[in-house]
Amino acid sequence: APMVDQSELAWRLLSRRHGAQLCYTPMLHAQVFLRDPNYRRENLYDEACPEDRPLIVQFCANDPEVFVQAALLAQDYCDAIDLNLGCPQMIAKRGHYGAFLQEEWDLLQRMILLANEKLSVPITCKIRVFPDIDKTVKYAQMLEKAGCQLLTVHGRTKEQKGPLAGVASWEHIQAVRKAVSIPVFANGNIQCLRDVEECIRKTGVHGVMSAEGNLHNPALFEGRNPLVWEMAEEYLEIVQKYPCPLSYVRAHLFKLWHHTLQVYQQLREELAKVKTLEGIVDVNRELKLRCQEEIANQKEGEKPKEGLPFFHWICQPYIRPGPKERCKENGGSETEKGVRGKRALEDEEDGNSELLSKNKQKKKLRNPNKSFDPSLKPKYAKCDQCGNPKGNKCVFNMCRGCCKKRAFKETADCPGHGLLFKSKYEKSLLWQSNQRVTQTPEVTRRGDLAGGEPAVLQEAGDT
Repeated sequence: APMVDQSELAWRLLSRRHGAQLCYTPMLHAQVFLRDPNYRRENLYDEACPEDRPLIVQFCANDPEVFVQAALLAQDYCDAIDLNLGCPQMIAKRGHYGAFLQEEWDLLQRMILLANEKLSVPITCKIRVFPDIDKTVKYAQMLEKAGCQLLTVHGRTKEQKGPLAGVASWEHIQAVRKAVSIPVFANGNIQCLRDVEECIRKTGVHGVMSAEGNLHNPALFEGRNPLVWEMAEEYLEIVQKYPCPLSYVRAHLFKLWHHTLQVYQQLREELAKVKTLEGIVDVNRELKLRCQEEIANQKEGEKPKEGLPFFHWICQPYIRPGPKERCKENGGSETEKGVRGKRALEDEEDGNSELLSKNKQKKKLRNPNKSFDPSLKPKYAKCDQCGNPKGNKCVFNMCRGCCKKRAFKETADCPGHGLLFKSKYEKSLLWQSNQRVTQTPEVTRRGDLAGGEPAVLQEAGDT
């Protein structure tokens, strides 16, 4: 699947070695891709690799011309261009792309029609469903009519994300598959090869896409559950040949070692802090040694803990807990949606790292003397206008925003905030006065030469 910061070249090559027949790039921003050569080089041009085909490049966009121009720059490096109509994240809402375009059918038609006219490779789309199956079917048919040549359907609505993701609707996907004549891929609920086979049987789709399942087990399409360190070591070897940002590598190892890192919390912290690829390799090696030691000391007949289907050192799915499960983990009731449990934790924070949130623990590591006790925080005087902290040297006893409005309205100065409306106005008046004085002799001289009357006309022209 196309995954931001996660479906980079190294991971695609690992997935292809273990059964993936088609891969997508991470979602690329069409406007940035069009204007920034470095962005193009880092995300596609420098990554050209004969093994990495067939490949679909995915763009997010909301302008037909920008989308097509970006696609023209990418088409020689891939086998198809995909338009992202499925991203449900807040950044997509702010940028007005992804799943937040699914109601703008006229715009989508124009984008796909233009792409079909200009591109030499197929145009595909990845969508999310509407709650209503009939509307989803009409949506898919509209995209097909506009020129979409392959459709990936994620069986969740744009509201189904994070802890609210729930189960994807294969019923929606099946309805789309029956209603269109182009190839359809299914996305959602794919954690193992058995899910792939069942999805194809129930929906009749031509292909099945995996995102989260693939991150936890890159051998998913082989139907294997290998030892985690086998996949991790193979991935790290590929990264040595095809480098990528360290944050991508760390994120992949957090996914692969997810269940083991719940057991060895100290190594989790080390993996979070490490600053080099060599350091990540060392942490991976230590995790492997710990697991091998655990295997050596294992008692006969011992079963996996925490309700896992396999022991934690074996690649396996991670089932994201829903809101109710999260609530119970936080110590609150189901109706409180976890809020009370979270608040209680924050109220108890007194610098004890065990009670601090992960972000605060990181800050504590950088600055051991930092305290999160609210009683020790300095008290700020409030702005007379809005209640935000006021500037210590503000002549109006206001925050900078309110001070700026008042100083502008009254043509006043506030040295404390560096606002000098009065001084600048007086300087401008002085400059204008000096200009008039220096121009007077010149005007008189020209007037004398022309007999007086033209001097008045010339003065008006100068002004």
